[in-house]
Amino acid sequence: MTEIKKYSISEAAEKVHLTAHTLRYYDKEGLLPFVNRTENGIRCFSESDLETLELINCLKATGMPIKDIKRFMDWCVEGDTKLEERYQLFLERRESVLKQISELLETLERIEHKCWYYKTAVEAGTIDIHKSDRMNRLKQKNG
Repeated sequence: MTEIKKYSISEAAEKVHLTAHTLRYYDKEGLLPFVNRTENGIRCFSESDLETLELINCLKATGMPIKDIKRFMDWCVEGDTKLEERYQLFLERRESVLKQISELLETLERIEHKCWYYKTAVEAGTIDIHKSDRMNRLKQKNG
């Protein structure tokens, strides 16, 4: 029989790229109801717990507030009766992430333009190169 690997809080934190302090905070906020404790009250994390922590990281990265992650974790504990709610939550997260991606792409477009703008100015040795370009575009637009 293979022994199931258990991780201390510091080992778990290292594996999921968080701090032990963050894991303690998550536990205090009720995000880790699944984590077992030893007789002395020391948290011991399983591989499955680490996967759940990675999911929590993912939800957090989407901007989901802790209270909503807590609600999701509560639904997980409740089992299959909350499958629809969990599904809806992920649909909402998906829409939120798609919106963030769209906004970031717009931001990237502006940054790309500024990279071109300053690269051409550096190559010309002056920002004035864009003044004549702007004037030409205005003339074409109005002409």
